[in-house]
Formats: sequence, C-alpha cells, structure tokens
Amino acid sequence: MDSQKEALQRIISTLANKNDEIQNFIDTLNQTLKGVQENSSNILSELDEEFDSLYSILDEVKESMINSIKQEQARKSQELQSQLTQCNNALENSEELLEFATRSLDIKEPEEFSKAARQIKDRVTMASAFRLSLKPKVSDNMTHLMVDFSQERQMLQTLKFLPVPKAPEIDPVECLVADNSVTVAWRMPEEDNKIDHFILEHRKTNFDGLPRVKDERCWEVIDNIKGTEYTLSGLKFDSKYMNFRVRACNKAVAGEYSDPVTLETTALNFSLDNSSSHLNLRVEDTCVEWDPTGGKGQENKMKGKENKGSVHVTSLKKHTSGTPSPKRTSIGSRPPAVRGSRDRFTGESYTVLGDTAIESGQHYWEVKAQKDCKSYSVGVAYKTLGKFDQLGKTNTSWCIHVNNWLQNTFAAKHNNKVKALDATVPERIGVFCDFDGGQLSFYDASSKQLLYSFKTKFTQPVLPGFMVWCGGLSLNTGMQVPSAVRTLQKSENGMTGSASSLNNVTQ
Repeated sequence: MDSQKEALQRIISTLANKNDEIQNFIDTLNQTLKGVQENSSNILSELDEEFDSLYSILDEVKESMINSIKQEQARKSQELQSQLTQCNNALENSEELLEFATRSLDIKEPEEFSKAARQIKDRVTMASAFRLSLKPKVSDNMTHLMVDFSQERQMLQTLKFLPVPKAPEIDPVECLVADNSVTVAWRMPEEDNKIDHFILEHRKTNFDGLPRVKDERCWEVIDNIKGTEYTLSGLKFDSKYMNFRVRACNKAVAGEYSDPVTLETTALNFSLDNSSSHLNLRVEDTCVEWDPTGGKGQENKMKGKENKGSVHVTSLKKHTSGTPSPKRTSIGSRPPAVRGSRDRFTGESYTVLGDTAIESGQHYWEVKAQKDCKSYSVGVAYKTLGKFDQLGKTNTSWCIHVNNWLQNTFAAKHNNKVKALDATVPERIGVFCDFDGGQLSFYDASSKQLLYSFKTKFTQPVLPGFMVWCGGLSLNTGMQVPSAVRTLQKSENGMTGSASSLNNVTQ
C-alpha cells in the first residue's frame, strides 16, 4: 500500500511538473502570437512611412524638374519674343521705305527725283532691317531637359526588406560563472560582416530550464557590445539561476534573439536573525549596530512576530551536486523571541546569528566593521549556543575577535582558547566555511591572504555568528567562494596556521 502511494505520488509530481512545463509553453505561444500581431502592425506602419517618404522625395524632385522646364521655356520664349518684335518693327519700316522708293520712280522733276533718291539712300543706310540678325537667338530644342528613369525604375524594383541578422548562438561551454561574475560567449551561425553590435539581455530566476514568460523579474539590457563575449562582474547571486539571451544588430535592424541559456548562480544568502539577537543590538537585514538604549526603537518591528509558533530559519541541506541552495524550513520549537521580552542572548553576549543554517557544502561571505567599532567577533556557531555564551568561548562556536578597546588585539577563539594573530586587521574579512570538510577559514577579503583556519568536524548545522560592542557590522552575502580562496584551500589543506589547541573535534 505504501509503495503504491509513493509510486502514485511520483506520478502526481511528474504530471504536475509536465503540466507546469506545458502551461509555460502555452504562455510562450500566447506571448509570441501577441508579439506577431503587434510587430506586424508596427512594421506595416513603418512601411507606410518609408513609402510616404519616397513619394514625398519623388514629388519634390518632380516639382523641381517641372520648375526647371518652365524656367527654360520662359527664357527661350522671352528671347524669341524680343527678337520677333524687333523683326516686325524692322519689316514695317522696310516696307514703308520700299513703298516710298517705288513712288519716287514716278517723279518727273530731276531735282525732286535727286532729292528723293538721296533720302532713300540715307534711310536704307540707317534701316534696322539691314542690321538685324536673321538667326534665332535660341532654338526650340528642349532635349537637354528630358529624363530617362529606366535605371531608377530598375533600382526601385529591387526594393526589398532589409536582411535581418541571424540569431547568434550562445555556447554554454565557453560561458564562465566565477567570483560573482558571469562571462557569456556566443557566435554567429554564419559570417556576417554587416553586424554592427550585439545586445545582451539577462535576468535572475529561481527556475531551471527555459525562461518563463511570467517570470518575477524583467530582462535587463546591455547594448552596443562590439565583441562576441561579455562579462558581468560584481553580481550578487541572490537567485539560483540567471537567464541570458543575445541578438545581433546591423545599422538598421536587430535580429532574432538567440536560444536562451540558463546558468546556475547559487550562493549562500542570509540575513541577520533580528528575532534572536541581543536586546542591545539594532539589527536590520545585513547590518547590526550596538545600541546602548536597549533597542527600544525596534519594538514596533517585532510586534508582527509575537504570535508565530516557531522561529523560522533557512536550512542549507544536502544536494546531489553544486553548492546547496537555500530552502526555508522551520527547525525550532522554542517560543518566539520578541524584542523587549526575548532572552535568546543576554548579559554580555552581544550576539546575533544568521537566519540560514549551513548543513553541507562550501560557502563564503564577507564582513566589514565600522571604523570606530571597539570590539567585534565573526564566525559560526551551533544553534545550541547558550544565551550567555560569547562567540569563541565555548566548544559550540568558532570565531576571530578584534578588540580596539584599551589595547588592540586580533585573535582566533574557540572553546575559550585564544590564538593571537600576527596580521593586520583587514578592512573586510572574508569567511569560508567548508561544512563537509570541517574547515572554517578567515581571509583578508581584498588580498585573499589567509588570516586563520580552524580544522574540526561539524556535528550539527552551523549558523553565521556575530558579536559587536560599541560599533557596527555590515554583511555581504550572495557570494561565490572566490577562485583565489579555492586555490588557497587546496594549497593550505593540512598546513593551516591554527594551533592544535584550537582544533578540537566537538561533539
């Protein structure tokens, strides 16, 4: 009966996953269909605009040519009209002179005839008809303004849609996720010398496989990438995965997106557990500050937690591969600690723990102290750390301690044993926890110089732990184990700077 139930539950789980996958694909198809309709409408509008622009240019050119023809017609007509007027006037004068000369032939008196002959001779000499050019100043030829648009018509007939760049191909093998940076590499399926640049888009997600249309995050865009790879650095890995896609662009149009690629970006993310911190600590997500007034200003923040039945802590459990990812589970049954009445830490144990329990894997986070912080400790502790216990003074906690009050000390502490450290206190301290390997190491976060390393065997889940007095601390989580730290762990394995007295195996 139980085996049948288990088999049925597996079938139900498989069907649910398949239904979720199909629903995601349906959402993708609907989104694509909507995109086809919207994009088609946009393209038609753009096509109308382009042709209207061509028509406008043709109309302007036509108008300009018509004006040129009319101006040439007016110029020639004016020239010919002027010449025609001159000829008509000359002809009229010449006809009048001819008529006078003809009448003069009938004069009988020699003296009058001689006088008329002299007049005719003088008038002929001065007659405009004999000074006129009988050649038209302009011709009627207008062929210099004729056009032949056969070549342009042929060119217009070759108008076609712009060649769209093909979709690039992201090569997952060439992509690299390391040191909170992601390098994405891609290639074109065939050579295209008209590619001007690429557009890379990325988004965080907690879903494996193909990107979901209805994801909780929007795509972020990086434009104008000239090469075929790009590195995003300084990322906070606060999601299990990141989706990537890329498209190629020429001078006019962007091509299709590449098939999206999902890369794993799992890292330890935790906040400070405000509900279990000392009354004199003011806690907010990833910051803690000593508050001599007793944290009264936070009482209102805790009112919403008064009626909860248990304290909720993130537990990092075993996974088959890679760094474990956070999974919220309830792991305690103690009454909720409420600001003003809680007793999780008291006395001089100015302690606050992280809200994420580490049960396996390798993890890394960084801590930065305020410049005027007089005393603080950074490390890990079991959940059973007593309410009066200070970090490093019991066999359930490990830490390094910085004291800037009265005298300056820098030491590693565990089980009430102290190892002074011959090193300068760095601005930021990196904490590396290898739960399965039983190792807790502290580094200069900037130079990655090893400060101290505990070698032990963790028999219970551990929580990041912090103590602060007269000052404050800020955390940086969502970080991968840096490559330099991994390399140092390999070389320093078995050769740590810790004293044997601090490397006790605790039960």
